[in-house]
Amino acid sequence: MRMYDVIYKKRKGEKLTEEEIAFFISSYVSGDTPDYQASAFLMACFLQDLDEEETYFLTRQMLNSGHKMDLSALEGIKVDKHSTGGVGDKTSLTLAPLIASLGLIMAKMSGRGLGHTGGTIDKLESIPGFVTELREEDFIQQSNDIGLALISQTKNLVPADKLLYALRDVTATVDHPALIASSIMSKKLAAGTDYILLDVKVGSGAFLKNIDEAIHLAKIMVSIGERAGKKTRAIISSMDQPLGYKIGNSIEVEEAIELLQDKGPQDLKELTLVLSSQLLIMAGKCKNMDKAYEVSRKHLESGYGYDKFLELVKAQGGKSLNFVQPLFERKVYAPSSGYIESFDTQAIGESASILGAGRKTKDEAIDLTAGIYLPFKIGDYIKKGDLLAKLYSSRKNVFTDSEAKLLSSIVLNQNKVKSHKLIRALVYEESGQSKVEMWS
Repeated sequence: MRMYDVIYKKRKGEKLTEEEIAFFISSYVSGDTPDYQASAFLMACFLQDLDEEETYFLTRQMLNSGHKMDLSALEGIKVDKHSTGGVGDKTSLTLAPLIASLGLIMAKMSGRGLGHTGGTIDKLESIPGFVTELREEDFIQQSNDIGLALISQTKNLVPADKLLYALRDVTATVDHPALIASSIMSKKLAAGTDYILLDVKVGSGAFLKNIDEAIHLAKIMVSIGERAGKKTRAIISSMDQPLGYKIGNSIEVEEAIELLQDKGPQDLKELTLVLSSQLLIMAGKCKNMDKAYEVSRKHLESGYGYDKFLELVKAQGGKSLNFVQPLFERKVYAPSSGYIESFDTQAIGESASILGAGRKTKDEAIDLTAGIYLPFKIGDYIKKGDLLAKLYSSRKNVFTDSEAKLLSSIVLNQNKVKSHKLIRALVYEESGQSKVEMWS
C-alpha cells in the first residue's frame, strides 16, 4: 500500500477503508510517511469530508497508536467528563469531587490550557504542592481509595493525536468536525472509563459559534463512543459569557472551592448539577433528571463534594489552599451606563491571557496568579463609574492592553436585556438513533 494512493483516493471523494486509515496512522507515527504527505491527507479529508464510519475508523486507529489505560482494577462505576473548552470553565474542579461523593469513580486525565481556554492541570498546579503526574499504579490505588484522581495526560497516550494536532494547527485543518471528534474521542476512549459525558461549548467564547455546529459535533462524538461500546452523552452549554465570575488559574480554583462550600455563582452551580445529574442517570443511579438533580443538589449544598475535594488535595500532595497572591491589581470602572447586552467571551479570555493566565504555545510559562474578576452577566445593569472588573497579575506592564481588550468585549444597551440561557441541548443515542432534546 502506498500513501500516494490513499491520498489520491480521498482527494477524489471516495470512502477509505479501515485498512487504509490504519496504514496512514501507523506509517505517520513511525515516521515512514512525511509531514507533506500527512498534510495532503488531512486537507483531502477536510475538503472531501469523512463519513460516520470513516470517522470511527480514524478514531479507533488513533486510539490504537499508543497506550490505553486499564481501569479494570477499579472497584466501581467509572465515569469521565470532557469539555471542549471555554473561559472560566472550572467544572472539572467542581464536578469530579461531587461525583466521587455520590459513589461514582472519576479517574480523570486532563490537559493544559492553550490560547484563551484554561486547562484543568494548570489550575490544579496553582495549589501549593499539588502533584499532577502519578504513576499508573498510584493513579489506580488513589482512585480506589477515594474515588477520585485528577492527573495530566500520559505522554504515550494516543501519540497519533499529538502529531496530527500539531500538523493540523499549521495547515488550517483544525476546524473540521470529524477531525475534532476523532481527536477528542480517541483520548477519552484511551482513558478507559465506562461512561463518557461531553460538555460541548457553543458561543462567542467557544470553538463552535452556533448551536447547529455544536449539535453536529456532539452527534459525531456520541456516535463514536457508542460504537466503541461506551455509554456516551453530550450536553450543549453556552459560552456566550464566562462561566462564573473568575477567569484564570488560582482564581478559578478559589471559585470552585467557594461553590463546593455552596457560596459560588449560580451558573457554575447549575452546570455542575446538570452534568452530575446526567452522569447519575447514565450510571443507573437515578431514573430521571428531577431525582438526579435533587440528589446532586443536596450533596453539593451539604458540603460532601468539598470534603472529597480536600481528600483529593491531600492525596496528591497539596500542602494548603493558601494560594500565592498576585503582585499587582488594577480596578476597571464602567465607562458608561446600560444593560449588558453581550460579551465577546473569547476577547475576555484573551484579556486574561495578556495578564499571563494563558499561553500562546504549549511550552510558554504562565502566571498562575493572573486573572480577572468580572461579577456581571448578560442582562445585568451597570452604572457609569461602577466597579466593572478587577485585573490581577504578577507581571507589571500588562494591564493597559488587558483592560483595553476587556472593555472592547462588552456591549451595553440602554434597554432592558433578557438573561442568558446556559444549557442549550442534550444529545444521546437511543436504539441506535441519534436524539436531540432542546433544553427548555
